[in-house]
Amino acid sequence: MTTAVTTPARAERISRVRDAAYRIRRNALTMGEVQGQGYVGQALGAADMFAAVYAGALRFRPEEPEWAGRDRMLLSTGHYAIGLYAALAEAGVIPLEELDTYGSDDSRLPMSGMASYTPGMEISGGSLGHGLTVAVGMALGLRLKGSDARVINFLSDGELNEGSTWEAAMAAASHRLGSLIALVDMNALQADGPTAGVLRIEPAEEKWRSFGWGTQRIDGNDPAALVDAFDAIDAREPDGMPHVIVCDTRVGRGVPLLENREKAHFMRIEEHEWAICQEQLTTGHDAAVAAQGEIR
Repeated sequence: MTTAVTTPARAERISRVRDAAYRIRRNALTMGEVQGQGYVGQALGAADMFAAVYAGALRFRPEEPEWAGRDRMLLSTGHYAIGLYAALAEAGVIPLEELDTYGSDDSRLPMSGMASYTPGMEISGGSLGHGLTVAVGMALGLRLKGSDARVINFLSDGELNEGSTWEAAMAAASHRLGSLIALVDMNALQADGPTAGVLRIEPAEEKWRSFGWGTQRIDGNDPAALVDAFDAIDAREPDGMPHVIVCDTRVGRGVPLLENREKAHFMRIEEHEWAICQEQLTTGHDAAVAAQGEIR
């Protein structure tokens, strides 16, 4: 846990992100229970990242998802949609009660993210490795329109195996897209097994830096580190350099029962386990709140 000197304003923002992440995880578990299975582990692992984006980093109007002046949040990993839906509900973009329709017929919340269905879903990201290419084009288009909106592309470590990701990284640096931020979930797990065993991508941060990006690598499950990372980007003088925040996370974070599950990419969770998951999540959150009070 980060123990840097804390100002009241910073502490308040960290608490806001931490509490939002807790509610996002709770929402994701509620949605997962509807289907009894799904990409719940990724949603729990990335909840702090989603919370940091929607609780401070992103400029948007929840009541007006298509507002032209909004920053764009692109979910490259369509199977993480359950996590983004939970975040959009937390942010007030979609009604909380709509989460109960997750994955059902005629729902606006399909199991893989579809831009044509869901308010706040900017792209359909089911084909992995394409999100950053879209983000580059979107950032270029916004520049041509004279917009100062930022584009944040959420992508997974598995997508760093895709050549298209690195072609987009080169293009972003070449076109000096300082409005572009890549947010990489390094959970070290893919459908075929541990990322390191499928195709090794380390040293990831050095690779991004060599492609001309400003880089940071942080604990992606530490709200303080996430707040500081976005602050560091905001504090820089405009220099046209795109930025990446490489976030080390843990699949199932916040629910010990799921953190230790062997097959965690697509989880099947027994009916009696959902209540245990919610209880473990709340217990952990309460402990984190108490610890934060002690640090202050």
